[in-house]
Amino acid sequence: MSSVAPVRSSDDGSGPARRAGRAVGRALHFPARGIRRATHAHGAGESGLGRLIELHAINGAGDMMITVALASTVFFSVPTDEARGRVALYLGITMAPFTVLAPVIGPLLDRLPHGRRASMAAAMLARALLALMMSGAVATGGIQLYPAALGVLVASKSYGVVRSAVVPRLLPPKFSLVKANSRVTLAGLLATGAAAPLGAALHMIGPPWPLYGACVIFVWGTFAAFTLPHKVDEAKGERRARLSTHEAHSKRPGLRTVSRSVLCGLLANASMRALSGFLIFFLAFLLREHPLAGQSAAVSLGIVGVSAGVGNACGTAVGSWLRARAPEVIIAAVLCLTLGVAVLAAVFFSGLFMAVLGATAGFCQALAKLSLDAMIQRDVPEAVRTSAFARSETLLQVAWVMGGAIGIVLPLNGVLGMAVAAAIVALGTTMALRGVLSTHHPGTSRPRVA
Repeated sequence: MSSVAPVRSSDDGSGPARRAGRAVGRALHFPARGIRRATHAHGAGESGLGRLIELHAINGAGDMMITVALASTVFFSVPTDEARGRVALYLGITMAPFTVLAPVIGPLLDRLPHGRRASMAAAMLARALLALMMSGAVATGGIQLYPAALGVLVASKSYGVVRSAVVPRLLPPKFSLVKANSRVTLAGLLATGAAAPLGAALHMIGPPWPLYGACVIFVWGTFAAFTLPHKVDEAKGERRARLSTHEAHSKRPGLRTVSRSVLCGLLANASMRALSGFLIFFLAFLLREHPLAGQSAAVSLGIVGVSAGVGNACGTAVGSWLRARAPEVIIAAVLCLTLGVAVLAAVFFSGLFMAVLGATAGFCQALAKLSLDAMIQRDVPEAVRTSAFARSETLLQVAWVMGGAIGIVLPLNGVLGMAVAAAIVALGTTMALRGVLSTHHPGTSRPRVA
């Protein structure tokens, strides 16, 4: 009997279930190492930027889960006329109050410079709890869904404002802010793209399931926020900023050395963000009522949405490659390009031009935003730079809301919609060109932005 080998049970770590678990762990281990290697490359791991990149990817995935749940309830589950009413109600209950709250977010967060990690964690945890609250109403589309959606929107934008303020404190040596922001943005885009099919699959199980997934993701993000370096909570030497081109007669500090080109660049970016909000809402209803030739409404929306997403990702990559050495010129160039495509879309209206405009808007918006970040880095003193990022991000979010409001109330006429899009971009193009002219005044010298 002593020569008979003992029979191993599954409890000693060699059973089928345990072996399967180990196999899954090994399968996930190598992709996880690859992702960590990419996010922590070129000194980003040592500075803490890599952890912010990963946190932003978590944020993008969670927001996409909530978007899938809301879109399926507010938009796709009812006829077009009723859907317009639901979206209008959504705008009225969530977006309208947000336009009032958004200007307060930046100044409020300015008062919490020592609690940025806690602020980002609170924004994650709030969305986790709100996702659970929304899961009970998402199937019926009840009125209680909308206040919770407002809370999600405010928490999401609060995170965005703090994230913009944190990036300058996590730059690795010889790492430009343009490159850092492009990495963070690209990670969010990739995570959003990966979460979209997962959210759709969860929705097939049941309407609340994408929200359950969002809750899990945001709880993960709550803990991940506290893994950021402690230096993001330091505020030594910082002061609160006010976006203006002149020094107010007040003892409170303002952006005393901000250039006109920065203000013009900000307004130009606001027009691009307004265009984004407009196209999202207007094309969603237009393509549902008049889909692309030979395609369903869902496929038509998917084509335009993917075009915009690919354009945004390409713009982010190109922005990092260009290194934004002439940000004013880049902003003016991309707005002129967007304006030209919008005019062509209005004159020769077709499904192809709508997709091209979506891709162009995504590409140019990414380049314009990266260039604006470079201008703030170059022209705004370090003592108020963090505050400037917070204020500028708030203004851009308000512009997106205003563009979305125009898109929902406009009649579903393709030519009219493209004409309105061209008008929105034309306003921004004017400001971008003024910014370029302001940099060529005699005696004005601009350092290159590396």
